[in-house]
Amino acid sequence: MKNVAEICSDLIRFDTTNPGSGERPAAEYVATLLADAGLDPVVFESAPKRTTVVARIDGDSPDALLIHGHLDVVPADPAEWRMHPFSGEIDDDCVYGRGAVDMKGSCAMTLATVLDLAARGVRPRRDLVVAFLADEEATGDYGSRHAVTEHRELFDGVTEAISESGGFSVASGGHRVYPIAVGERGTAWMKLTAHGVAGHGSRPAVDNPVATLAHALSRVAAHQWPVRLTPSVAALIQSLSEITGQPVDLDRLDEEAARLGPLGSLFKGQIRNSANPTMLHAGYKVNVVPSTAEAHVDGRYLPGLQEEFLDTIDELLGPKITREFVNLEEAPSAPYPSAFFDELAGSLLAEDPLARPVPYVMSGGTDAKSFARIGIKGYGFAPLMLRPDLDYFGMFHGKDERVPVEGLEFGTRVLTRLLT
Repeated sequence: MKNVAEICSDLIRFDTTNPGSGERPAAEYVATLLADAGLDPVVFESAPKRTTVVARIDGDSPDALLIHGHLDVVPADPAEWRMHPFSGEIDDDCVYGRGAVDMKGSCAMTLATVLDLAARGVRPRRDLVVAFLADEEATGDYGSRHAVTEHRELFDGVTEAISESGGFSVASGGHRVYPIAVGERGTAWMKLTAHGVAGHGSRPAVDNPVATLAHALSRVAAHQWPVRLTPSVAALIQSLSEITGQPVDLDRLDEEAARLGPLGSLFKGQIRNSANPTMLHAGYKVNVVPSTAEAHVDGRYLPGLQEEFLDTIDELLGPKITREFVNLEEAPSAPYPSAFFDELAGSLLAEDPLARPVPYVMSGGTDAKSFARIGIKGYGFAPLMLRPDLDYFGMFHGKDERVPVEGLEFGTRVLTRLLT
């Protein structure tokens, strides 16, 4: 039976860049591993080669847990990498390649755990559903959204789910802090359009939409969003104060985040809404004032703050800019404190006595948003024990993405503790 590092390497070797050629080869690999272990995977496509795999493992309780991960990855330029991003090479006790952290390493841990339980004939404490999804790195239309709408029955009985962006270690003195995500910011990807009057570039402009849009984007980019401390982030900050033995000044959170270094990274992007202009398009010739100009903005808002966020955006844009949503998703949250959070924390402590689990809110988004639509409470929990010098957040969509082999092995043991 393949070990977790080998599975991770194999998955990385499938180029599942999104946009690209699709997830089918990686999905077929996953389905074959599950079928060879005696399981009955369901494989379906939302579009040609946009492939998802789901399997259910019977447990001692029909109250089911979902572990989901995505098989697609963002693009990678081989010229910028130390070794080819789709080599899956193991070097310096790390698995290198696009998706090592986000999130084929986590998928490998799930597979290794499930295959081991099947080989030993061990039933999980509760029914287990595992899903390996397409299209998370875009909108999820071809992956999780399709799964929850067209294949809802595969998730019957599921009450909680775990997935990426939580459960990783952050070194702090004599402790290792493990943030467990209990929520994430909502997504508001927007297309902005300015309409004006076309004309010759040499003449005084009557109504230049490029200038109108540029001024609006400047206001959005320069806006200082106010701090909005949600209960989960407040609980995180209180936990960090207790762990470090130094109170965190709530009136100076930006400075406190800088002071705390890696620990501060757990909340510095989660204390306010944000909006970043990311794409621009206007005109077709240097001496022509176009009639329209377009831009895209990546907006993120904290749980419960969608209305405040959109009202502020509209005020910043002004009346001459129209906006439409490319993608709008709620900011999901899961119960905290909760018995299930305690189970997740306990599985970490069982493998790492120095672990200090804390609640956490993700600054970005995951497929948990789709599963929240059908009432499944999502937690970010893809356990990894990391070297103190490894920039975990920098691995996401970064060059030379890699994950320690011992970290993957640790995560597999933690998942086994959780499931059995």
